[in-house]
Formats: sequence, structure tokens, C-alpha cells
Amino acid sequence: MSEQFMDKIDPAQHVLSGKTKGIRGFLPFLGPAFIAAVAYIDPGNFATNISAGSQYGYLLLWVILFSNIMALLIQTLSAKLGIATGKNLPEVASERFSKWISIGLWIQAELVIMATDLAEFIGAALGFNLLFHIPLLPSACIAAVGSFLILELQRRGVRRLEAGITSLLFMVALSFVIEVFYAKPEPGAVMHGLFVPGLEGMNSLLLAVGILGATVMPHAIYLHSGLTQRRVVGKSEAERKKIFQFEFVDIVIAMVIAGAVNASMLIVAAALFFKNGLHVEDIDVAYTELGNLVGPAAAVIFGIGLLIAGLSSSSVGTMAGDMVMQGFIKKRIPLYVRRFVTIVPPIVIIALGINPTKALVISQVILSFGIGFALVPLIMFTSNKKLMGSLVNRRITTIVAWGVAALVISLNIFLLLDFV
Repeated sequence: MSEQFMDKIDPAQHVLSGKTKGIRGFLPFLGPAFIAAVAYIDPGNFATNISAGSQYGYLLLWVILFSNIMALLIQTLSAKLGIATGKNLPEVASERFSKWISIGLWIQAELVIMATDLAEFIGAALGFNLLFHIPLLPSACIAAVGSFLILELQRRGVRRLEAGITSLLFMVALSFVIEVFYAKPEPGAVMHGLFVPGLEGMNSLLLAVGILGATVMPHAIYLHSGLTQRRVVGKSEAERKKIFQFEFVDIVIAMVIAGAVNASMLIVAAALFFKNGLHVEDIDVAYTELGNLVGPAAAVIFGIGLLIAGLSSSSVGTMAGDMVMQGFIKKRIPLYVRRFVTIVPPIVIIALGINPTKALVISQVILSFGIGFALVPLIMFTSNKKLMGSLVNRRITTIVAWGVAALVISLNIFLLLDFV
């Protein structure tokens, strides 16, 4: 991964040498998982979670919990690859696969990232539109300016970007904590939905697959390995294992926050829309109904969460795009050029008057296409003893990971076939 993302972190070396302990020792390792976690709360999740909650109440909460557990495993493998090898997933793949396979993997990764950026950018534009009543096309232009400002944080170094992204992540989380407070859900029904799996017909299955597809994100799989590859370099097997232990805690915290945000979206939709017999699929309708059922403050908080989620996750897509190009084909274009190119498709879609929520759903279908191309090589590499050393997957981890891959790929093939 490029040096612009890798600030030197002296405090971490003090931790590895035993000079710094406790909470202060853990802090230098916080950050990479929070950037990756932003991908799990992008505007595509808003559409699927709200639709699921408004149609089926708390029924599909267990899908979010299950998806989050799978995402925890996948992000752990990705982070571990970067720590063990000092290389990101695309770099390892380009070394072990042929040139043409690497080019093919790069092309599909770029298409997936473009679909991701479509969802994120449209979500940010929709946030401006709902909050300030600005037409969608001017809102999209304002969102573009905001995305360039976040990109400047990225240019100034990974620690500043991590601080900025983490702050935005907590703002989104806080907005949905407040929304849950407004919604006043039924605790018993929430617990039942979380821990008792259930489905009600084919449509609920499709929504469950949609939730899964919106949760496990291919570009986050690529990115996390790059965020950890040279952030703190272990000089020995023991140091690398210690770095991984710290990073695992980082992942758990970040994924718990992301999972709680997704669950909160569904809970709010269930407690307000489902309870009142409202079938809500469009984000703008959700915003309006929140204002009608609870009050303007609830609608504004929802809009702020959507806006922040869109802007923050857009930077993650840009980082991932830069990394996959550099890793797979050893090429790079300036970040600002990449950002400009990726904002053109969503602006065109908005200018054509296409329904933003439908565009978000289509982007999730495209995303599902790329999961296998990231997940299968990741499991192959992290199960390789020569490559991973002491951080190689345990046998049970490999078995579970292949099971998760088979499930995720099968469900997403099902989603693709149904869409076609």
C-alpha cells in the first residue's frame, strides 16, 4: 500500500517492546477496523434495513447479527494477512496468480468499487436533499465537494483520516441511538428477533439475502489488509502475533458499532413503520414518515446520519480503489482524478431522474457479484502456512471460513438470479 496511508507510529513500538502497557498501549493500534467498518453502514444498508423492518417488524434482526459475525471473521482474516505478510490482498494475489487473472480481478474489483461509490454518493446527495430541500442534482454537486474535503484528510496521512472517519462513525451511531430512543421499541420483541431465526415466505428470504449482501463488502475485504500491512511492522513472529491481538480488539469494537447501527435502522423501522402498517422502501419516504410519526427532530437526525454515512463511506471506496489498482496491476492514478471519475456515474443517474433508492438496491446486487472474488483468495492465502507463519488459520477457522464463503456466495448467486 502507498506510503501516503502509512504514518510511522512510534508509540506502537514502545508497546511491542513492553515499555507502554494498559489502555495507552492499546490506543496506537486503534483505527484500521473503524475505517473498514464504515463500509458496513453505507446508504445501501439504510435501504435494505428499513425495508426489512417496515415489512416484517423485528423478524430479520437475526440476519443482521449473523451477518455481523461473518463480517467479523472476514475482516479478521483480512487484517491478519496484512500483518503477517506486510502486503495487502491484491499484492499477494498478483504475486501468486497469472498476469491475466490479476487483470481480471482488478477489473471486477474496480466495478464493485464503482457500485459501492454509487450507493455512497447517492446517499450523501439524498441526505443534502432531504435536510436542506435542495434539488438532487445540486445536492450531488455539494456532496462531491464534501467528498473532496474528506479526501484531503486522506492525503494528509492515515492517522488524521482515521480520526476523522472514526468521529463520523460515532456521529452516525449516535444519531441512531437517538432514533431508537424516539421509536421506543419492545425489548422482548427485539431480543426474540435477534436470537430466534425465522422467515415468512420468499420475499423475506430475498430481504435477508439483501441484508447480507449489504453487510459483507468486497472493497472492505481488500482494504483492511492494506490498512494493517505496514502500519505497525512486527520484527518477529511474537511481535506479529501481539500486533494481531491488538488489531482483533480493534475489529471487535468497530464491528460491534457497525452491527448496532444496522440493527438500530431495522428496529426503528419495525417500531414505527411496521407497527403503524406502513410499508416503506424508499429512504425519502422513511424521512417523511419519521417526521410525521415522531416529529421533525427525528427526521433531521435520520437525514444527518444518512448524509454522514454517505460522505464517510465514499472515502473508503476511494482508498480501496487506489489500493486494488496498485496491488493488482502496479499502477496508480492521482486520488483526486480517481475521485472525479467515480462521481460522474452517480451524477448522471441523478440527472436522468432515476429513483435513488432503486439505484442503491441495484448497487448492492453488483456488490454481491464481487464477494467471492475477494473472499476465496483471502481464505486460500490465510490458510497457507508458508505465507502466514504463526498467524496461519487454525483448522477450525479455515473450515468455518470456507463454510461462510460457500453460504455467502450461494446466497448472492440466488440474489443475482432473482434480480435477473
